[in-house]
Amino acid sequence: MASSSRTSRQASPVPNSAFRELRGQRSPGEFAAAVRKAAREIGEQVSCDARYIGRVEAGEIRCPNYAYERVFLHMFPGLGLTDLGFTARDEVRGGGRRRAPRPAAVTVVRERPPDGAGTGGTMNDDGKNDEESDVLRRAFMTSGSATVAAASFGPVLGAVLGTLPEQGSGSVPARRRIGETEVDAVEDAVRRIRLLDDRHGADGLYQRAAQPLRAAYALLDSGVTAHRDTSDRLHAGAGELAISVGWLAHDSGRIEDARSHYAEALATARMSGDHGLEAHAFSNASFLARDAGRHREAVRSAQAGGRAARDLGSPRLLSLLALREAGGWSGLGDRAGCEASLGRAHSHFERGAAEADPEWMSFFGEPELEFLQAQCWARLGDWSRAVHHARRAASVEDDHFTRNLALYRAELATSLARGGCYEEAAAAGREALSLLRGVQSSRIQSMLNTTAALLAPHRAAEEVASFLAYRDEQALRV
Repeated sequence: MASSSRTSRQASPVPNSAFRELRGQRSPGEFAAAVRKAAREIGEQVSCDARYIGRVEAGEIRCPNYAYERVFLHMFPGLGLTDLGFTARDEVRGGGRRRAPRPAAVTVVRERPPDGAGTGGTMNDDGKNDEESDVLRRAFMTSGSATVAAASFGPVLGAVLGTLPEQGSGSVPARRRIGETEVDAVEDAVRRIRLLDDRHGADGLYQRAAQPLRAAYALLDSGVTAHRDTSDRLHAGAGELAISVGWLAHDSGRIEDARSHYAEALATARMSGDHGLEAHAFSNASFLARDAGRHREAVRSAQAGGRAARDLGSPRLLSLLALREAGGWSGLGDRAGCEASLGRAHSHFERGAAEADPEWMSFFGEPELEFLQAQCWARLGDWSRAVHHARRAASVEDDHFTRNLALYRAELATSLARGGCYEEAAAAGREALSLLRGVQSSRIQSMLNTTAALLAPHRAAEEVASFLAYRDEQALRV
């Protein structure tokens, strides 16, 4: 049964000769020790051993997680991931999923987007225009047709969409046999949604993403698959797609829609016995419950996720679930429960990254750890601690996660404002607003609205007046 953290079966791996050359005359064990030493130098913790080095050199690890990436780039200044022999992160974001062939009919058209919608194309790590991201973003945000959505998610999934009615769940042809090509398309949809969300936020994506989700579950409902492995991958892919779409609903303020999608993913996980998918669904359900003010439900969901994840071999996943539980306790005003959960979160996190870490957790590094702690202390009214952790989260610089950069600065701005540091809060709020020019997130915008309301009585301060004026200007441009 395929775990949701590894839902794609790769072709035969290609040995990473570039990385092997960098190891030089050192043994794999000696090189692993050097990696661990370099990690300590920059405050990272990685559980690198000779086996991990062997897997990298054998090409089994196409792209390292972010902790390893930071360590390798520290060890080899001036080199990027591709120089180290890895695949560019954009191609494996969301689970190392193999990209479905791009439709021959898709033509890249360069257009200038409206002000505030970002540039015509993003820049990847090699400094080239990311045409695929541009095409996908425009397909999601400017068209409601199934045809353009199909172009975004691959030709096979598009063919399935073509068999579905505009309304209702639809079905696939009764005799259709589902194989790797269809499953690859579902997995590819997950990867593309996550990549777009990381950079551009949820508001413009949600309605478009619902179409491939409907198609994926129509494939499941058909019940015609060639092999058990294919069926397992399809269940895992459809469940991860439901979570991704649920997150888009959550981040764009559609709470009940998100709740429904997470429940759908959880049901899929239970039906297929996929504990990784189950833990992921419970993690997101806990997050949603906390945001909706259902704090005891947030605690229970996080605890259920922890039970599902306990045998998966991922301390970082257990750390995230403990942080979700802490968030629930803080919402209940239970300081002792919150501190106990935060203690467990740190203990798990300090064990470092593991090969079993789900790929969807690539966002979860030290900045996210700090951010979630900041939220806990803010809910408990401890503004000095909230500011301390929010400031550490906001110090990160990683343009792969533009939405998170805006989120961290928005949290810092609110905590500073509540703590009476009005001008510093205004400066952080302005930084968050600048990042939101390329991101659509109702959740972050709501946080900044709260900050603005807190700062409004203090507009006599020059920095505060500047922030409020900039906010008004941005609102008029949307």
